[in-house]
Amino acid sequence: MSVVSTDSSSTRPGESVRRPALAEVAAGGEVRRAVSPIVLTGIVRFTEFAIVLIAGAIVHAVYVVPVAGFSLIYYAVILASGLLAIALYQTLGLYRIAAFRTPATQGLKLAGGLGLVFLAGIAAFFMLKQGDAFSRVWMVAWYFTSLAVLAIERIFVSLFTIRMTRAGLLDRRTVIVGAGEAGNDLLQQLMREHDSDIRILGVFDDRTDERAPDVVAGYPKLGSVDDLVEFARHTRVDLVIFALPITAEQRILQMLRKLWILPVDIRLAAHTNKLRFQPRSYSYIGAVPVLDIFDKPIAGWDVVLKHIFDKVVGALCLLLLSPLMLLIALAIKLDSRGPVLFRQKRYGFNNELIEVYKSRSMYADRLDARADKLVTRDDPRVTRVGRFIRRASLDELPQLFNVVFKGDLSLVGPRPHAVHAKAADRQYDEVVEGYFARHRVRPGMTGWAQVNGWRGETDTPEKLQHRVEHDLYYIENWSLMFDIYILAITPFALIKADNAY
Repeated sequence: MSVVSTDSSSTRPGESVRRPALAEVAAGGEVRRAVSPIVLTGIVRFTEFAIVLIAGAIVHAVYVVPVAGFSLIYYAVILASGLLAIALYQTLGLYRIAAFRTPATQGLKLAGGLGLVFLAGIAAFFMLKQGDAFSRVWMVAWYFTSLAVLAIERIFVSLFTIRMTRAGLLDRRTVIVGAGEAGNDLLQQLMREHDSDIRILGVFDDRTDERAPDVVAGYPKLGSVDDLVEFARHTRVDLVIFALPITAEQRILQMLRKLWILPVDIRLAAHTNKLRFQPRSYSYIGAVPVLDIFDKPIAGWDVVLKHIFDKVVGALCLLLLSPLMLLIALAIKLDSRGPVLFRQKRYGFNNELIEVYKSRSMYADRLDARADKLVTRDDPRVTRVGRFIRRASLDELPQLFNVVFKGDLSLVGPRPHAVHAKAADRQYDEVVEGYFARHRVRPGMTGWAQVNGWRGETDTPEKLQHRVEHDLYYIENWSLMFDIYILAITPFALIKADNAY
């Protein structure tokens, strides 16, 4: 399936055949989610901090304790030395992805940095006249034990990092918006960066004249900005860089209105900007200064925290609610013929189609898998048990299987809507501008809109507008405590809900 529009009215002769193929090649087929460099470096930091602490404690327990007994002051020195070592390694650049790939060349820094920490400790003991309070053998044995384990650990980190790099899981898959001179200059600068994690997929531009050539610095132009939205839904795109002058304000705003719905980082390159802001106004991609326009809503360690929260709390909820789910299943089976569970296609993260589970609330011969018709009050398709479980949202409980086992739902997030759901006989994205921006995060079983009363029937554009506004507020203000709060008040919100049928 083509991922770029083939409308020949907006392309030069021949492009309608060639551009989709180029986009498919650039997309690279199915691509797995990236491994966050922030998370990887954080894990390595914590591991090495633990290595230094555990090595010091083991040597103390084996050599010092049998001779002089347990001494708490040793552990204060171990903790301080561990913190100092990690800070020094950070300063020496040992927590960069490039450093993980080359342990042999970084070995001297690893040994030297740890040596400086121990020399600083010895100097402190001397200045404080505490030299006789600590075992010199302990210090030497601790140093070499720590260094040996750190060296082995770095070899494993290197092997893992190289494997992830070859699989493309540490790359930031990047597209450039702007095929003009500024785009050419930006690509030239990025190509000069060594050990960069930037992988350029191609160039997009809203222009079709000679100002936007088919190839820019060796990279193909894959289509327009409209094509970029579709492209990002078919492959992983992590970063979008605008290579346009800051003075092109209206043009940038027009394109941002189309791109902000995507779960990507968006940056404006400032390499050609003649207006120089203070250094702290910029972030950098290699040596290229950029202005941050949009960030992924949930990234880095936040993704890990939310994932762990979903799995742990979701599993507990599944365990505690399983008796209730069995009773509901029995009631459904006794009330009407047909399966207990009902599966429905819905839009998930980045508009991916997912299949969610629900307890069947309609008669089996009247199921509406595509949600072509909204459920209304006293809907004849709904069973007697179905009316009760729908009003209390108990029909949603099987979605815990999606959270715990499939991972395509979160406990908290914008509710996933059915593919053909409509408001006032119009598709949701036709009613609310920027509707798909709610898909920048994984959908949830409950959400900020639901606990504020915007659940159930969306028969008017106003109801849908309020729901989307609450979803976007949640995305822009996410925190783990916000998730916990929403979960805590969900049962009370369900009790007073009056618009779910």
